[in-house]
Amino acid sequence: MRRRLLIFSLGLLTIVAAVPCRAQDSYQIETDRLAALLNWKPGNVVGEIGAGQGQMTLIAAKYVGAAGRVYTTELDPKKLAHLEDLAGKEKNITTLKAAEGDTNLPPESCDSIFMRLVYHHLTKPADVDASLFRSLKPEGLLAVIDEEPRPGSPRVEGAPENPGGHGVPRKILIEELTSAGFQVVKIQDWPNDNYCVVFRKHASNDK
Repeated sequence: MRRRLLIFSLGLLTIVAAVPCRAQDSYQIETDRLAALLNWKPGNVVGEIGAGQGQMTLIAAKYVGAAGRVYTTELDPKKLAHLEDLAGKEKNITTLKAAEGDTNLPPESCDSIFMRLVYHHLTKPADVDASLFRSLKPEGLLAVIDEEPRPGSPRVEGAPENPGGHGVPRKILIEELTSAGFQVVKIQDWPNDNYCVVFRKHASNDK
């Protein structure tokens, strides 16, 4: 866990203490990194798959501005209801109910799409990969943040078996998404021992 140094001054005595950073700080840091990787600009259309409580959705919405749009998706009804509340306050956010094998994003609607710790939960990854490909504009970018399987950890119920347990090896992730037509742009380490792979939908690969 990242820690922040706080300095307290008590008369002549100065105390330096290390305390954990707030979770929201982590979301901000990760979303800022995504914004750089995916070249977010005002007016862009961004999709988030499995947005959870929408922390990164809100930050992305600020990046794309009033002229842009963030499509935020969820399977879980309770999380979806929360995202709908956010969308009611932020006019450039649109909420979509995802399906098990489909993002339900409009075809060729997004300049970029991202998902964080979602891919290893997919029960129909090939179908979702095809949906991601359809939803991106030509030359659009996809960023997938995930984790290598933890030794001895149970895999997600319903997800395809993979070596190691909970998570998805980046090798398998890359194989599956390149099979769907994507090309790898960049692979890099990510906070909290995760990894991030950025893919591109080249115009010549449109299906």
